[in-house]
Amino acid sequence: MRPIVAHISETALAHNLAQVRRYAPHSRVIAVVKANAYGHGLLNAARGLKETDAFAVLNISEAVALREAGYQHPILLLEGIFSAEEMALVDRYQLDIVVSHHGQLQWLLDYQVNIPVRAYLKLDSGMHRLGFQPADYQDALNQLASSGNVSEIVLMTHFANADVPDGVTQAMATVARVTDAQPYQRSLANSAAVIQQPRTHANWVRPGIMLYGATPIAEKTAASLGLKPVMTLQSGVIGIQEIQAGESVGYGSLFTADTVTRVGIVACGYADGYPRHAPSGTPIAVNGVLTRTLGRVSMDMLAADITHIPDARIGSPVELWGNLVPVDAVAQASGTIGYELLCAVTARVPMHVID
Repeated sequence: MRPIVAHISETALAHNLAQVRRYAPHSRVIAVVKANAYGHGLLNAARGLKETDAFAVLNISEAVALREAGYQHPILLLEGIFSAEEMALVDRYQLDIVVSHHGQLQWLLDYQVNIPVRAYLKLDSGMHRLGFQPADYQDALNQLASSGNVSEIVLMTHFANADVPDGVTQAMATVARVTDAQPYQRSLANSAAVIQQPRTHANWVRPGIMLYGATPIAEKTAASLGLKPVMTLQSGVIGIQEIQAGESVGYGSLFTADTVTRVGIVACGYADGYPRHAPSGTPIAVNGVLTRTLGRVSMDMLAADITHIPDARIGSPVELWGNLVPVDAVAQASGTIGYELLCAVTARVPMHVID
C-alpha cells in the first residue's frame, strides 16, 4: 500500500479537552466537531471527546451521524437550520439550534415540536457574519421566551478578534449592553477566547481548533499552550536522487542545488491535502530528523532534503506534520493557518486511530 496515513490520537483529544477545562474551569464545554472534526473524522473525534458536555456541528447530517453512533450529548447546530422542513429532524433527533435571523426564528416558532428545543440566540456583536443586530435582539428574545417550542434559551455571540489581547473589548461592551439584564445562560468563547480572554468564559465555551492540538493564536505555539497534536500525517520515502550543483528538482525547477544534494522523494502531494504553495524550506522530518522540503509540491509527491540524514533510504518514515513538525509550522511556511491544512486532508488518505 502507498505509505501515507493520518494517525489520530484519542489520548491527545482527551488531553486537549482537559486543557480546555483547565483554562475555563467554571464553564461547560461544547466540543466543536464540524468539518469532519477539522479533518480528523467525526466519529474518531467523538470517541476521544466523549467526556465533553456537548457537541457542535455544522449541519444535520453530522448531528444524525452522532446520534446514530449512540451519542446522547446535547448537539448544537452552529448555523441553525436552513429550511423549515429541517425542524422535523431537529425534533426527531432532539437537537439544539442556533437562531441567527428572523427566518430561523419563525421556522422554530411555527413548528409543533414534540420535545421543546434549546435555542441559542445569536447576537452580532461586531463580526457582521451571522446574528441579530443589537436593536433587534430583544424582540427576538421575547418571542423565544414566550414560545412553548423552546425549553431553554442561551445567549450567544462569536468574536472576530479573540486572538488579539484586547480584541474582545468592543464586542463584550455590546454583549453587556444588550444582555446584562437578561437571566439566561451565555455562550461566548471560541478557542482563542478560552485561552486568553477569561472574562468571556460564561456558562458554555465552544473550543474548536485547540481540541485538535493546533494554536488559535498566531504568536503562541500549541505546545506552549499545553496542547498535543491529534493528527500525525505520516508517509515514506519512495525514491532517492543525488543531484549536483546547478541541477534542479521538480516542476518549474524551483529549487536548484548549490552543492551536491541528496533528495528523498516522499509519497505525499496536494491531492492528499498537502499545500501546493508550500515553498522550499518548509519543515518536514525524515527518520525522525528535521529537514526541509525542496521545490514545488506535485499532485502525489514532494521532495525532502536528506543530505544530512545518511541513514535515510527507500521506506524511511516521513512526518509531514505531527509531534516533530507542528502543523502550524507547515501552515506558517505556506502562508496559511493550521485549520486549513487539517481540514484539507483528502479522503484518499487512510486514517488510523491510535491509543
